[in-house]
Amino acid sequence: MSGFNKILAVVDPTEEQQKSLARALELANKCNGKVTAFLSIYDFSYDMTTMLSVEEREIMRQAVVDDRTEWLVQLIEQQPNAHDIHVDVKVVWHNRPYESIIVEAIAENYDLIVKGTQQHDTLKSVIFTPTDWHLLRKSPKSVLLVKDHAWPENGAIIGAVNVGSEDEAHISLNNRISATSLEMGGLLKGHVHLVNSYPGTPVNIAIEIPEFDPQTYNQSVKNHHEDNMRQHAEKSGIGAEFCHVKEGLPEDVIPAIAKQLDAELVVIGTVGRQGISAALIGNTAEHVIDMLDCDVLALKPEGFESPVKV
Repeated sequence: MSGFNKILAVVDPTEEQQKSLARALELANKCNGKVTAFLSIYDFSYDMTTMLSVEEREIMRQAVVDDRTEWLVQLIEQQPNAHDIHVDVKVVWHNRPYESIIVEAIAENYDLIVKGTQQHDTLKSVIFTPTDWHLLRKSPKSVLLVKDHAWPENGAIIGAVNVGSEDEAHISLNNRISATSLEMGGLLKGHVHLVNSYPGTPVNIAIEIPEFDPQTYNQSVKNHHEDNMRQHAEKSGIGAEFCHVKEGLPEDVIPAIAKQLDAELVVIGTVGRQGISAALIGNTAEHVIDMLDCDVLALKPEGFESPVKV
């Protein structure tokens, strides 16, 4: 039984190709799941029509919702793999799309949110919108950000783990990342790889402490990460030949390995930091995601509480 049986596909009316809907239907076909096509709409002018009563404005808004609902039903009927799947349709009026998505996901207890990324035609790169980042930071549910490409069999699925940490929360998240990667590997009939980066020798220590031996230090750190990776991989049932431990920053190492393997999907953990610490330090997962050229499945740690309340 898959862990992604109830899928919320976020529809973007500005896009010709509905990547999220197509991917959600494909995934539901593989795991016998259910899909809800979800559209959040808002037009500021409808709330500023002061000459109309509240009731009249509500009627106008409902007319727009009904029109978009009909469009969405027709859109689903055009999808080649939608006929064998139970697909619901939901259109809501909300001025903050990410909030409406998260509220719906929590209230209806979805397993997965699927959201399409936008392509910059000139730069040939993926653009992440504010809604994407809000979902990654604030959604307690797993978020799959998809590109417009196929999921061929025998592709590479990467689990980005942090085996150097002995923190229980990180260990738990590592286990979840590996388990989910294996699950996706089974669904996609792909090969699961684990990637872990470790920091190089701090330059300031090497300069300030003359007796400090950077080579010995670096080898010690490398051994620590390789030993932990071996133990984690054995526990997860992943062969050593599919494990990659590299020196460097995660935002450099993970995208490099993903490109080398031509990965279809990277599974990563996001802690969802908020406020000043996130602004100053940044979220490592977000830096990694920004550099990836494939689908990304972002998982939250156990016990994560969303700042968005239902």
